[in-house]
Amino acid sequence: MTNSKITIRKRRHVRIRAKLSGTAERPRLSVFRSLSNNYAQLIDDVKGVTIAATSDLKMKGKENKTERAKKVGMELAKIAKDMKIEACVFDRNGYKYHGRIKALADGAREGGLKF
Repeated sequence: MTNSKITIRKRRHVRIRAKLSGTAERPRLSVFRSLSNNYAQLIDDVKGVTIAATSDLKMKGKENKTERAKKVGMELAKIAKDMKIEACVFDRNGYKYHGRIKALADGAREGGLKF
């Protein structure tokens, strides 16, 4: 039986999510990367609602995807600060912690989120 990259990522995601959960005070920062864009959202798992979300859909320019991911992280941190959220739990969604995922996390940290 061959395992595709998607299957392996989903299994990794299940293992990660078994240990992570977000609350209203410390929401879960969930990231998703498609082939062309980056998405991030803050989730309260107790209520099951998305508190804030952002993506790089409107950020078209000369930046590459990694630079746009960093801007998404900084933008989400700014939104979180406006909502008086200082800390979160980082959910890399089964992706390896490098490239765009690492850039988004670094951007969120630069913006002031603690995790």
